[in-house]
Amino acid sequence: MPSQASDQIFATLSRDPFAKSVGIEYQEMRPGYGRTAMTVTPQTLNAHGIPHGGAIFSLADSAFAAASNSHGQVAVALSMTMNFLATAPLGTRLVAEAQELRKGHRAGFYQITVKTEAGDLIAVCQAVVHRKKESILPAG
Repeated sequence: MPSQASDQIFATLSRDPFAKSVGIEYQEMRPGYGRTAMTVTPQTLNAHGIPHGGAIFSLADSAFAAASNSHGQVAVALSMTMNFLATAPLGTRLVAEAQELRKGHRAGFYQITVKTEAGDLIAVCQAVVHRKKESILPAG
């Protein structure tokens, strides 16, 4: 069962203005795990009529943010490497899942996948986070 603190962290991340502006929804967060989703819309297409790499990257980055900040300590990305494996047509629902591979004191390592709701693999990503000393939630 989620704690009040994890609910507050999830609520804080879910208000991300950029993610909201491109239609990314935070769906789930638990220690070391995050899931986000978005629908491929005309606004997320590139000049070739397929999902823009930046949109897919942003979806993965949002799941990464949820997983890496889930412990309550401010975490910021140091690096992300993405491989695009397939594309998806307009209207497709995409889901990104980030899983913590290792949580160190100052760094964390993550694997992120982006799939269609049907389970087709669209992209994979490896990411590293730097953990800061600050808490996500204000003291008190």
